[in-house]
Amino acid sequence: MPNDAPQDLGNLQQKWLDAVGAAASIDALEQVRVEALGKKGEISGLMKTLGAMAPEARKEFGARINVVKDAVTGAIEAKKAGLADAALDARLARETLDLTLPARPEYEGRIHPISQTIDEIIAIFGEMGFSVAEGPDIEDDFHNFTALNIPADHPARQMQDTFYLPPKEDGSQMVLRTHTSPVQIRTMLKGDLPIRVICPGRTYRVDSDMTHSPMFHQVEGLVIDTETNMSHLKGCLQDFVRAFFGIDDLPVRFRPSYFPFTEPSAEVDIGCDRSGGELKLGKGKDWLEILGSGMVHPNVLKNCGIDPSKYQGFAFGMGIERIAMLKYGIPDLRTFYESDLRWLRHYGFVPLDIPTAVGGLTR
Repeated sequence: MPNDAPQDLGNLQQKWLDAVGAAASIDALEQVRVEALGKKGEISGLMKTLGAMAPEARKEFGARINVVKDAVTGAIEAKKAGLADAALDARLARETLDLTLPARPEYEGRIHPISQTIDEIIAIFGEMGFSVAEGPDIEDDFHNFTALNIPADHPARQMQDTFYLPPKEDGSQMVLRTHTSPVQIRTMLKGDLPIRVICPGRTYRVDSDMTHSPMFHQVEGLVIDTETNMSHLKGCLQDFVRAFFGIDDLPVRFRPSYFPFTEPSAEVDIGCDRSGGELKLGKGKDWLEILGSGMVHPNVLKNCGIDPSKYQGFAFGMGIERIAMLKYGIPDLRTFYESDLRWLRHYGFVPLDIPTAVGGLTR
């Protein structure tokens, strides 16, 4: 090894450190790295001379080359990080976004009327002390029919025996739930009494026209305790429809009806005026059916392990699309599912305009 090799290595190290410091861009820095540490680089070339040296000299000289290599490598990495930060700062300064500017109308999203209506329903019933319960879309016969006092030969199944999955080995079949009542059954089976829940969600039936769809949304409510009676049901639903439609004196009436899972049962109508060919909610000589309700049938309570001699309660259910159509003047149910952005821009809602019972439920 030449006597001046240590001094030469010192000069070599300073040469490349200066080159690293002078690099003004990532590309320039990469060029320095290749010329110094690449396969044909100057520092890498020194490593190839070690094979011709004596063992002791090779050991000493190799160690000094590694010191130079590590110093240059460290300098390159530090410089690269600095250049990357500077590039990011420059980009941030160049691409500054003014958050005070309103979004362009054509790029502003909208909340779908179904989502908006569900939020409104939850807000109203939330003020009444209801919580939200959910369940699976695919149900078995027990939860969807039998537990609800609808055996296999019951006439009520004629409209609801619809979308079934292939039979299992034991011959049983799962069904796309035809109402959200199975969620009520699952809630009662948990045995956590008293109960005060609403159950919004998708449901499925073979039905399709301007006011019906094979897939639609329902919300059902359930209250179970030792004191609840029909007057509580009437007060609860009267307060709901008046709050939802924003009409304080909206006429409400209860008509006797029949449902296999409630006894007694009642349809709920709201006052309206159809004169002039236009439906107007509020005072008028006409009535419009809005939802079904009733006191939970004792058989349903027994099926869920609840003693009907001690507990009782009420249940109700309504179509979410139906009440959304009435409130927001949407004439055709099928348009809810056509994914037409023009329709959504017209009937949709501003995302930050979240409905609450205190802040308001309407636009």
